[in-house]
Amino acid sequence: MSPIDREVLVRRHTVRVTEIDPRSPLQVGNGEIGMSVDVTGLQTFPELYPVVDPAGGPAGTLLGTQSQWGWHSTPPPPGLDPDTALGAARRPYRTPRGDVPYVDAQPLAGSDDSALDDATLWLRANPHRLDLARMGLLVPDGGSYRAPSSADLGQTRQSLDLWSGTITSDVVLAGRRLQVTTACHPERDVLAVRVVGRGSPDGSVPDDGAVPDDDAVPDDGAVPDRGAVPDDGVGLAVRLTFPYGSQSWSNAADWLSPDAHTTEVHARPHGARVLRRFDGAGEATYRVDVSVGPGTHVEQTGAHEVTVTSDGPVLDLVVGLAPTTSDGTSDGSAVGTVVGTGDGTADGTATHGPTTVDDVLTATAAHWPAFWRSGAALDLSGSTDPRAHELERRAVLSQYLTAIQCAGSLPPQETGLVGNSWRGRFHLEMHWWHAAHFPLWGRPELLERSMGWYERILPAAQATARLQGYAGARWPKQVGPDGRESPSDIGPFLLWQQPHVIHLAELLRRAGDPADVVARLGGLVEETARFMADVAEPTPDGYALGPPLIPAQESYASMRDRVVNPPFELAYWSWALGVAQRWRVQGGGEPEPLWDAVGRGMVRPLVREGVLAAIGVEPFTIRTDHPSMVYGLGVVPATDLMDPAVVRATLASVLDDWDWPSTWGWDYPALAMTAARLGDPALAVDLLLRDETKNLHLPNGHNRQTDHLPVYLPGNGGLLAALALMAGGWDDDGGRSAPGFPDDGTWVVRHEGFVPAP
Repeated sequence: MSPIDREVLVRRHTVRVTEIDPRSPLQVGNGEIGMSVDVTGLQTFPELYPVVDPAGGPAGTLLGTQSQWGWHSTPPPPGLDPDTALGAARRPYRTPRGDVPYVDAQPLAGSDDSALDDATLWLRANPHRLDLARMGLLVPDGGSYRAPSSADLGQTRQSLDLWSGTITSDVVLAGRRLQVTTACHPERDVLAVRVVGRGSPDGSVPDDGAVPDDDAVPDDGAVPDRGAVPDDGVGLAVRLTFPYGSQSWSNAADWLSPDAHTTEVHARPHGARVLRRFDGAGEATYRVDVSVGPGTHVEQTGAHEVTVTSDGPVLDLVVGLAPTTSDGTSDGSAVGTVVGTGDGTADGTATHGPTTVDDVLTATAAHWPAFWRSGAALDLSGSTDPRAHELERRAVLSQYLTAIQCAGSLPPQETGLVGNSWRGRFHLEMHWWHAAHFPLWGRPELLERSMGWYERILPAAQATARLQGYAGARWPKQVGPDGRESPSDIGPFLLWQQPHVIHLAELLRRAGDPADVVARLGGLVEETARFMADVAEPTPDGYALGPPLIPAQESYASMRDRVVNPPFELAYWSWALGVAQRWRVQGGGEPEPLWDAVGRGMVRPLVREGVLAAIGVEPFTIRTDHPSMVYGLGVVPATDLMDPAVVRATLASVLDDWDWPSTWGWDYPALAMTAARLGDPALAVDLLLRDETKNLHLPNGHNRQTDHLPVYLPGNGGLLAALALMAGGWDDDGGRSAPGFPDDGTWVVRHEGFVPAP
């Protein structure tokens, strides 16, 4: 079979936009920084892309500019010491070995935690991710400029060219036609924007405000030729504004606290340097380096506002963002650009020399084809099943979205670098769903970037285990960069994030140099396994899990003090401890007897009337949320604990009467993996594409859940993990090519580069 033409594969899924879809903005990014844009190619109309606040507060926006390093904490309420408050949140829970403290909280009303006490709410909301800057077009207004209204917006054509990683937007705004090119440097935290005023050939604006068909956004996504731009005699302007940090779920930007932060603008060659300080701090938290082209000017026009204007028909703007050290320079974790005014007034030198829009576009034009040519590819174009094109579209767009949202130096938040769900804090039980696909698709380096964070918080995870009386490291659930657990009636009681570290490490071992990966990550695997073996309690029926415990199916939060032995967790414990033992031996250590005893001796899951119970005590199974009892054979490879016949019967019962609106985006790929390992590929495809509200993938590729969770990247990453299993196979798949797809002639699955799953 000939190699897949990857450029053709990717380009047939170029995203094209002809009107505002308030749910589906486009993004550029590099894993460390991301920017969402509206139909103007910038963030001109944030109010038209709302995110509902589950607490009933003001709506936020999907148009954010966020990074892995940009975090903020508001000052705690008077008299609140965070360490003391965290200690006060710990409550004892009875276990077979005695009382164990957990960071607890009163029950929540869904995602609305506004009723919690001030101390608990502050601990949950801080630190939170910062919206670093908002960039929007301005329109001429006499001798000045103003922000446009939605009434100023005419016809639009926009494309996201996945092959080059650039967004090109043709838009009529206030009767004037503009073309905007937007890109993000693939290796530096630098955003580039080119705005071109494009009149008709005689310099006039078309009477009806329409975008002429003969000069629309190129189908191939090519960068516009600025040499052919007619001068319509009117300048261009872009405004940058800077908010305070927000504790809101729906918004990472607080525009109502102008006195709580400062925006200090310094003239520099080629633009300006902006230093951002918060809460009276003497040191800047981050800097914004604004670099502009000839004939373009940078001026501070408000306390937290900078306006960039161009005298001619082209405005080139490069914005570099970086955290700062005490002297206001980059600390090395992100790289900015040259900054200053266009008149060449100097105030220092830049670290990296001038960066232009063309520099960024050249870098993206080299990076993204290399990305698409690396790793795996899946081509379904020869299939006759009418769903094949949509499945291929989801696969291509999910690769792009996870590369720019989930491949940074921290585990991702569920809304990536778009929103502020859970205040930008990330959930470790979701890390697998965001990033396990990277090594399976032959791009292990994209997962490697975030694994170092576990090393950094290892002492804190070990301290948690010691405090609770256990060996090893207990990984938290809902956290920020510091690794501090958030008070909750759910998160601290989950266990299924613990084996993820072993699973992710094993995927990296399979995709890379095994000896090297074991040498580098063996310590994490060791400490994870030590806790897992110790937290399992010996009983006459085998080693048990809980209480207290909440399984992946979180429907049992109110009875966390008595839940035991969910099937998924039992199987995951058994498999992961076996992997850890193999790692220990491969690393030169002696086998750990307790790991074998626990891994091979877990309590068998409870089976009632031929199907798996979700937990080992009454009410046994609540039929809402994740049907995770079948994931012990699917997400988890086969173990002796999961009888395939019982799992098959359980899956059938789930399909019969589960409450599907209460499921989540990653459930559909998880169910597909179970069906695939059970040898039912037709059902695997049906489940992966099941028509449910939370299995929707928008025109931009994002997996939407609800109005307050409009982006859900675990659904995208889960889709890719399932496709890797279904196309690339697994260790005991019988050797058939693409074993997770039907072999009935309706699916022609061309694939290359996948790493077989365990």
